Formats: sequence, structure tokens, C-alpha cells
Amino acid sequence: MTNINKFISSSGLCSRRQADRLIKEKRVFINGRIAIATDKVSDNDEVSVDKKIIPHTKPKNIYLAFNKPLGVISTTDTTAKDNIMSYIKIPERVFPVGRLDVKSEGLILLTNDGDLTQKILKGKVVEKEYEVSVDKTIDETFLNKLRNGIMLEGRKTLPAKLEKLSERSFRITIVEGRKRQVRRMCENFNLNVTKLVRIRIGKIKLDGIPVGKYIDIPSEKIYDLIGLDNK
Repeated sequence: MTNINKFISSSGLCSRRQADRLIKEKRVFINGRIAIATDKVSDNDEVSVDKKIIPHTKPKNIYLAFNKPLGVISTTDTTAKDNIMSYIKIPERVFPVGRLDVKSEGLILLTNDGDLTQKILKGKVVEKEYEVSVDKTIDETFLNKLRNGIMLEGRKTLPAKLEKLSERSFRITIVEGRKRQVRRMCENFNLNVTKLVRIRIGKIKLDGIPVGKYIDIPSEKIYDLIGLDNK
């Protein structure tokens, strides 16, 4: 027996978090009845989402590293203007692992592997590196405070790695995935981000991926490249 949200995410339809939302919105049915969050699924159950039956056969896992252009929205909603899915030219359904906001650019992963997505989004330590430009001069005091962690909405950020690149730019590596974290850290010091590019996730680098293009990542290498145990 498999939890209903895990069954949906393992099918490649969406992430487990998105599956929870589908269940809450009463768009998921098991054997003709509305599913609830505590339901479990057996091999004999018929599961449908928006009246489309989800097969029990697990699809081949797909992993893409995409160089998101500025202005593109990290959403699977294909009706949204400038949505990320319009750049992905494969027949299989994939979804972004986390988000890069519309004003940010650079590396983002897409997959149909709900288990991997769950591990990354639920607090597993995965390094994410960014190059950041701001509208004012920065100094070592600012860099050291970010290195040690600052308070955001009542919770301290984890220690970060910082490297000054110029008077108004720096490189930062974090292991959290809090919403707009780097921008909000800068705003805490009255600095406005003028450019933010994610250049690395784990060992996967942006180098060599043209803007608006993606590369395939072999399934046997993905966990090592991200820095996770496949357990």
C-alpha cells in the first residue's frame, strides 16, 4: 500500500507537495470516490486526477538541468504567459524542483521523480550557489553577517558561503530553499538585487547550458551530482 500523495508524485504527474494540493482541492478520486490525505493505494485501486486515470506502471525517471531565462515563470501551468514548460520539448510530463522567481535566472532542475523532489524540498542539504548584483556597495560586515546567518521572519538562516566579486556583486552558497531567500537577505540590509543567477545545484553547474536550453542528466548520476543518498 502506498500513500496517495506518493502514488501521484511517483507517477510523474507532479511533486508530492502539488499532489497534496490536488487532494485538498478534491480533484483526486480513488475508485470513484473523493480521496483524502490519509488514503493509501493498492495495485487494484483506480486513481484519477481531473478525471484522468493514473497508471500503476511507474514511468522512466527524467532529469533535466535548464538554464531559465529572465522573465520566465517556474510553473507547470501551460496557460500562463512565459511559463517554463513552453521550453521543454519532450512528450513526458516533468515539473520544476522548487522555483526561481520571475526576476531571477539560471539553473533549475525539472523531473518526474517525485521522491527526489520531496527529498530536496523537505530539508535535505543540497548546496545552491548564486551570483548576485546589488544596487549599493557591499562590505565585509555585510558578507560576514550573511555567512553567520540572519533572522528572517523570526527564524535564523543557516550559515552560508560568501565571496565578494566586486563592489556591488558577490557569490553566495546556501543549503536552504526558503522563498526568495537571497533577495530577502539583501533587503534586510536595504540592498536591492539587480541581478540574481543560480549557477550551481550540488555538483551540477550552469556552465555550458545556453539560455533557454536544457541538458539531460543520467538517472544513475543524479543523486551523486546533487549530493544525496539514494535511500
